[in-house]
Amino acid sequence: MASNGLRSDGKLGLRKPVFVKVDDLKPCTNGHTLIVKITTSNNVLQKGRSVSQHLRQTRISECLVGDETGTILFTARNDQIELMKAGATVILRNARIDMFKGSMRLAVDKWGRIEQVTEPATFSIKEDNNLSLIEFELVDVVEEEEEE
Repeated sequence: MASNGLRSDGKLGLRKPVFVKVDDLKPCTNGHTLIVKITTSNNVLQKGRSVSQHLRQTRISECLVGDETGTILFTARNDQIELMKAGATVILRNARIDMFKGSMRLAVDKWGRIEQVTEPATFSIKEDNNLSLIEFELVDVVEEEEEE
């Protein structure tokens, strides 16, 4: 396959997903594919607004998800909330890391997907490594000009 994503027959080829572990996640990254179990799910926002005579609901839940390497908070929005039930196992495709008040949150936007898994995962969640409890600080790096 060529580096531009085209196969030798000229058609676009899909990349095989590379599964990562929770412990591998870094701030402000995206394109992650993970298999996680949901431990808790808490509604944090539910508000409706009227848009041209249709009531539009905005719902947000924070779900603690994890695997055998650690846990992280996942922000589920609207229809995603039904898939993120405690005890379920899901595959998060094309997930990204958002920063919220200096800590990492996992999310799936319109470019990603949440898939339910019929067979529950066999791993035990490592609950004492919560990446969302680590606080990061944004530091501006100023490069000094070299003197000759």
